[in-house]
Amino acid sequence: MRINRRLALLVTAPLTVAVAFSGLALAPATNHALQAHRLTAMVTAAAVGADLADRVQRERAAATALVSGQGDADAFRTASAATDRRVTAFRQRAAGLSGVPGNARRALDRAARSLGALSSLRAQVRSGSTTVSALAFRYRIVVADLGGYREGIAQADGVDAGIADRVRAAAALSEAAEYTAQQQVTVARAQASGGFTPASRRAFDAGRLGYTESLGVLYDLGPGQWRTWLERTLSGPKALTVRRYEDAIGRSGARADVEVTPGQWQRASADRQTLLRSVQRRVDADVLATVSDTRTALVRTALIEALVVVLTLVGAVVLTVRIGRVMVRRLRALRDAAHQVAHTGLPAVMSELSRPGALRGATPEEVAERTGAPVAATGGDEIGEVGEAFNAVHHEAVRLAAQQAHAHAQFAETLVGVARRGAQLTSVMVSELDTVQRDEADPRRMQHLFALDHLAVRMERNTNNLLVLGGYGNARVRPADVDCATVVVAAAQQIERFERVSLGLIEPDVAVTARAVHDVAHILAELLDNATRFSPPETTVGVTVWRLRDRAVVQVVDEGVGISAERRAVRNAALREPQSGIGDVRFMGLHVVARLAARHGIVVELRDSAGPGTIAEVTLPASVLATVPVELPAQGGDMAEGARPAPPRRRAVPERSGRRQGADAGAAPDPGDGPRERHNEPSASTEPSVSAERGSRVAGVSASGLPVRRRDTTQRWPGAGRDTPQQRPGGAPARQAPRRRDSRQVSDVLAAYTSGVSRSARRRERTAADDTERSE
Repeated sequence: MRINRRLALLVTAPLTVAVAFSGLALAPATNHALQAHRLTAMVTAAAVGADLADRVQRERAAATALVSGQGDADAFRTASAATDRRVTAFRQRAAGLSGVPGNARRALDRAARSLGALSSLRAQVRSGSTTVSALAFRYRIVVADLGGYREGIAQADGVDAGIADRVRAAAALSEAAEYTAQQQVTVARAQASGGFTPASRRAFDAGRLGYTESLGVLYDLGPGQWRTWLERTLSGPKALTVRRYEDAIGRSGARADVEVTPGQWQRASADRQTLLRSVQRRVDADVLATVSDTRTALVRTALIEALVVVLTLVGAVVLTVRIGRVMVRRLRALRDAAHQVAHTGLPAVMSELSRPGALRGATPEEVAERTGAPVAATGGDEIGEVGEAFNAVHHEAVRLAAQQAHAHAQFAETLVGVARRGAQLTSVMVSELDTVQRDEADPRRMQHLFALDHLAVRMERNTNNLLVLGGYGNARVRPADVDCATVVVAAAQQIERFERVSLGLIEPDVAVTARAVHDVAHILAELLDNATRFSPPETTVGVTVWRLRDRAVVQVVDEGVGISAERRAVRNAALREPQSGIGDVRFMGLHVVARLAARHGIVVELRDSAGPGTIAEVTLPASVLATVPVELPAQGGDMAEGARPAPPRRRAVPERSGRRQGADAGAAPDPGDGPRERHNEPSASTEPSVSAERGSRVAGVSASGLPVRRRDTTQRWPGAGRDTPQQRPGGAPARQAPRRRDSRQVSDVLAAYTSGVSRSARRRERTAADDTERSE
């Protein structure tokens, strides 16, 4: 588990406890805020219910007048429509309520049932099938249920006492309005029946008494401002008129005609109801404002408490994260420093120290001090101590690397010294052999001398290998560019089994610059030696060279068992990135090839062959290539495939048969300065030239410029004789079994195809240039 996760787990436990206790602390304030929100919604619904009760009372008055013959149907229809609009608004408000207390919920349910029965009651009113008493009672139930809902709000749990008193005072004002509305119906019924009955008189007096008691409750529980509103509203001329009518009606005796006419009473009582309703609206608005202010205060308190808790937790988290981030950043700095040292710093130091003369006379301690410390700021805590320890480890690692580089440099100097002494001895031996060869006439002894000469050439290659591994190169430089065919021949002369090398198709215009001749020959010699060593002795190793745009490709193809893909990938990686050390002696040639190739930008890659064996492909860049002039044949402007500049006219290697060679057989591969220069001087020879044998595979050139192969021909290294085909009786040659095409032949065909395409393109370019000049 990573350190940041460990720190997170370490902080999570106390933070969890803090969050739990903070939630418990915020629960009451949040609950109060939610209750205040629910109370605001219920008070808003109660205000809508008060408006609905007023409309029901007006509808009741219109219904009573219609049934008693004192009103008309249009007024009742108008009152019913207004009531229906208020019913719809009240139901919408009631549907959005949640958390309604028990009494208020039961009152709402009763009011919903009563409102649902209004349609049948109205039908009875319109048909005249009901009495005024029954009509007034059923409307009274609807108004009572709406008033009960308001009383239930005041009795809910969690409601503040002051708010509950205000709700009760508002409910008392609604009851006072209901008492006056009942008085209106009682008087209208008395006027319709010819006077008060004892029962109607008691109902009238009870209404007046209930109105007075309700106002007393309003004055006791409500604020003084409400009383002021009520008194000012009921002190006007309309209120005085209804009060005068009420007093006159109260003085009327039983079974006596009421002095006030029905029209006067209905208008006066309706005006009083309107005045009371205006006060109710102001009271309901004040209650709603008080509840809203309380809700806002509770929500603000809850938010402040939550904000304080959140800020505290966030502060704790930020402080913890900041401290943890500093720790993690310092630990990551140590990790990054370790990775940088492991993957970049130390490899770079090792690479620099592996170069010749990297120490420049400095001691290992001085080199270690010069590299510095990977961790700049450490500190005085445990992390700082780890950083100091890491710096100490880095210092010691660099010191040991410098010490190893010093030992390696000493060993390289010893190796180079031994190689130079060996080169001097080899030069002396070659000089002595040259002296003996000048005066020797016996062919057998000359053959032995040539074998010793060839052995000296191989010894010189091994000496050059040691020089390359020691960081130095061949000090000899050619005075002029050399064609690639000569370079291949020189490379083949440096290996033991030179007679197995078979020259394939070689581009005639490919040459190697003077400064890179010896290194390219050295590379090819190591690859040819490796190919001949790891292939059957009865097979040959083919070499082809062709130009590919600005590069040249040299392929060395053998018919051995090949190597696995994994080992080939390892070898190719070693060829791409040469080692800085001496390397394994068993694969010394591989290291030498890698170093020489890196010196000139040459790419060497081992590839899988189409048949058995391996293809070693050497890509020569333009920086090591030169172009030699080639005369084209007169016919068609293209030279036949396989025609090459003639190599040195003396045979370079002895034949297997052991018969006497030319005077220069067994000469050294690449001539240098000094006594070996004469071995590369061309001389006459009566045997077929190497270029003729290389061109034996090509019968001619097609119309498109591509080479045409000759059937049943085999190109081989000069002197590598093969048995001639058996003769049938009568002199005709026996038909041989068809031989499948090996990987070397495939490489030859590919090289010939590429060469033909290149020459055809060059011929078209020359033709286009000539046409342009003639047109100009």
